[in-house]
Amino acid sequence: MRFAPQLEQGRLLIRYKRFLADIETDSGELLTIHCPNTGSMLNCMMPGGRVWFSRSSDPKRKLPGTWEISETPQGRLACINTGRANTLVEEALRAGVISELEGFTTLKREVAYGQEKSRVDFRLEYPESPRVS
Repeated sequence: MRFAPQLEQGRLLIRYKRFLADIETDSGELLTIHCPNTGSMLNCMMPGGRVWFSRSSDPKRKLPGTWEISETPQGRLACINTGRANTLVEEALRAGVISELEGFTTLKREVAYGQEKSRVDFRLEYPESPRVS
């Protein structure tokens, strides 16, 4: 996924009050940034772990940036900004990054299904798949 402007890197110092994280940027700057994920994130963060954040130039914002991605204790990348997760997955699907799901002809987002009209994030249609409503 391409971010504009490009993400900056740093290290997590601490996350607190669900929405706040203190980080140290690669240049040594100490910042408090917004954490858009309200979950526990136990497997997505560790003190000293690598983080990627976007900086805002909006003078009305209280915090200078938003935590976007984190390196997990297992060395994987986790999308922290829940508002970007589906865009990231869609980009990966269209680029064929998830080989088990390759070959679809149609991708639809936020599709209602079933009698309850529940929603799924994505519906992939394949050339020979039965029609599901």
